[in-house]
Formats: sequence, structure tokens, C-alpha cells
Amino acid sequence: MTIPSNPNTPPAARSKRGQLWHDEAGMTLLEVLIVMVILALIGTIGGLQLTTYLGRARTDTARLQMQEITTALELFRVDVGRAPTTAEGLAALLKSPDGLPNWRGPYLRKPENLQDPWQRAFLYKSPGEHSEFDLASMGADNQPGGDGENSDVKNWR
Repeated sequence: MTIPSNPNTPPAARSKRGQLWHDEAGMTLLEVLIVMVILALIGTIGGLQLTTYLGRARTDTARLQMQEITTALELFRVDVGRAPTTAEGLAALLKSPDGLPNWRGPYLRKPENLQDPWQRAFLYKSPGEHSEFDLASMGADNQPGGDGENSDVKNWR
């Protein structure tokens, strides 16, 4: 856009064609650095929230896997008349232990379902201390107790 020349404008503020000089469009180095700092802060906050969300998602996945295993254990019990012993373990849901003619499995589709989201085997005990069988995952830290992603997931309260 051309701005009409004003005779009162000093000659240093005019271009060769008589147009007024305008500030160059663009950003200074300081402005670029400020924008980069703001973006880094937003990224950090977003990353922390994403990490919290992923930790919660793994805990929820462990609960869902435990529900699936519990259903498979109940089907095993209906067919065989009992839950797998601690010695037979959860592997009895995939392959028939010796001497079980009424076994009609496999009761789970994938062997990976016997591992929690942190790639460790679910803990199984039958008969359990809290119910017919106890099923648990120790969370991300693999230690009893904990909060958030480190909290235990178990089939009792």
C-alpha cells in the first residue's frame, strides 16, 4: 500500500520514490526467544499431563486384563469344578494341565494377556487369602502399595 508523500516528512524517512519507510515486518531475536520459551513451557506441561494420563491408562488396562482373566478363571471353574491351583497357575487357562478331562479351553485367546501392562506376569494364588483365588499386579514399581501408576491392582479390596 502506498502512502502519499507529505512535504513535511523529513527526507531520511522517505524512500527513493517518495514513500514513507515503515518498520520492517518480522521479529527480533528477543521476541523469537520469548516465543520459544513459551512453547517449551507449554510442551513441558503437556508432556507431564500426557505422562500422567498414560500411567492411569496402564493401570486401567491392568484392571481390564484382570477382569478378562477372572472371567476365564470362572469358565475354567465351571468346566473343571475348581480354579487352577497355584502350582498350575494361570497357564492352565491356555493349556490343559495333566489329568483334567473336563478342560474345554483355551479360556484366553493370547498368552500376552497373562502379563500386566508393565510386562510382568500377574500374581496368582489359589486358594487365595482374600477370595477363592487372588489375582494381582504390583503396578509400575513392582512393590506393594503405591499411588498412581505405582498402585497395586488386585481382585480384592
